[in-house]
Amino acid sequence: MNLKQILTHHTQQAVLALYGQEIPAEKLQFQETRKEFDGDITLTVFSLITHSKKSPELTAQEIGNKLLENSAVIDRFNVVKGFLNLSFKAQMWLEVFQEIAKDKDFGNKKITEHSPVVMIEYPSPNTNKPLHLGHLRNIFLGYSMSQILQASGNKVVHACLYNDRGTNISKSMLAWMKSGKQETPASSGKKGDHLVGDYYVEFANAYKQEIADLMAGGLTKEDAEKQSKLNKEVADLTVKWENNDAAVRELWKTMNAWVYEGFEVTYNWLGIKPDKFYYESDVYHLGKETVKEGLEKGVFYQKEDGSVWIDLTAEGLDQKVVLRSNGTTVYITQDIATANEKDRDFKLDKSIYVVGNEQEYHFKVLFSILKKLGRPYADNLFHLSYGMVELPNGKMKSREGTVVDADDLIAGMIEAAREKTAEKGKNEGQSEKELTELYKTIGLGALKYFILKVDAKKRIIFNPEESIETEGHTGPFIQYSHARICSILRKGTALPMSNSVISASSILPKELALIRQLTEFPEVIKVAGESYNPALLANYVYELAKEFNQYYHDVPMLKEEREEVRSFRLELASKVANVIKKSMNMLGIEVPERM
Repeated sequence: MNLKQILTHHTQQAVLALYGQEIPAEKLQFQETRKEFDGDITLTVFSLITHSKKSPELTAQEIGNKLLENSAVIDRFNVVKGFLNLSFKAQMWLEVFQEIAKDKDFGNKKITEHSPVVMIEYPSPNTNKPLHLGHLRNIFLGYSMSQILQASGNKVVHACLYNDRGTNISKSMLAWMKSGKQETPASSGKKGDHLVGDYYVEFANAYKQEIADLMAGGLTKEDAEKQSKLNKEVADLTVKWENNDAAVRELWKTMNAWVYEGFEVTYNWLGIKPDKFYYESDVYHLGKETVKEGLEKGVFYQKEDGSVWIDLTAEGLDQKVVLRSNGTTVYITQDIATANEKDRDFKLDKSIYVVGNEQEYHFKVLFSILKKLGRPYADNLFHLSYGMVELPNGKMKSREGTVVDADDLIAGMIEAAREKTAEKGKNEGQSEKELTELYKTIGLGALKYFILKVDAKKRIIFNPEESIETEGHTGPFIQYSHARICSILRKGTALPMSNSVISASSILPKELALIRQLTEFPEVIKVAGESYNPALLANYVYELAKEFNQYYHDVPMLKEEREEVRSFRLELASKVANVIKKSMNMLGIEVPERM
């Protein structure tokens, strides 16, 4: 039963009876009633005064009276200026809840063979350094959106593009060639991605010193960069790679393998497993073919030095190089080729790129180029842009080695969860194995929720201490709420859990409020998917957990003497727990049954 649909129909009938006008359903503006007013749903009547020829207040009053007279779902109403606040009858909410209780797949749309196919590309890192805090926001957003879109009825493909070649990768390779002394992850005791990242930082430091020395000799910064020997060596190494130099390719394969092995460990900790990997090294030559195609179509043009460009000034962008004068490709060239490969592999209805907001211009250029090349899928591309994650002391810089390493942060959050649990004395009666899993669940849950509760477009200053608290707007608070409900249900297992007959008069206002929140769940999933915003779901589940905790504090459950009321309250608690679990799982967060 969809109360909003029923109310819409009844409102159309009321307007027709009062004013002789047929109003399309989409013209009726309903919204959730603001918390400071009495009501479940509010009708904005300003658009109806052209039909009533009366003031907004009188129009709302007349429609309210007509609904109260003729609608079986309305219990009462009040008017605030041009807003008609309507309250549904308790019996209606009870019937809605009984339908929810029977629906084992509540909130999820069924996926069929005709469902849209959506690809989400994340985390797509470079293979020259380990994952850091910024990558974690990317991963959490990408995974959460994949789950939300799947619950919305889409077939979802998780893809990861490895930027595994080019200048940055050559920098790590060059540093290892100069000072590595055959060091390996095994000989150093380091994860492979950490080892390669150390050499990336080593190159950055050496380059910084070289530029400083050249400038001390009287050169400008621009001239110093042009005369840099290290820059030239990196460029030469990149060209050798593209020319299939055997020794360079062998070292490249070896160092990339170290990185992939390291990434895999981190992915396992975070619970992600991409369905499809794309590699820049596999498509760079295809990018060159696209450049040739674009030249033939007149989309691109060639300069005297041999470099190839596109002029996008008419689109409010700029001129963009797609092939360097030395014949090497740039990032956007590979992105063009990868977009072609994705379409060929999956015939996607939507392709979503989860990439930070510093690349917004890049994607505007990419999408514009693909449209000019006549790609039929070009209108189905979306850049899920997100703000940077910063520390209280400022921005992270990977070249300077000042980033928050993802592995270190994960380990730190798990340790913080252990300390917080021990501090509260909540670890009795569980085995060491169970506690280890619990600390991981709480630590990762705290980290993921802190990041996902913020709108993706906003910058985040990450506060580990705040995120791990079990009170307030945090992941552990929601996890604890779920564990509390599970404890209640365990104690109440001897009570009947069937749909006992309960009168509407026995239902409390707090219970009606919880049922109303439950009914919002499918719509929250839908809107979060359409707006690419997991924060909507994160904040919804927090409000649901908070409302239940207040209900639990104020209303006896297991001590209630009336059997049918006890049964109803346990069923309500069970459904709240189920929606909390589903919501948190869509955020990539597990919820424990004991905590």
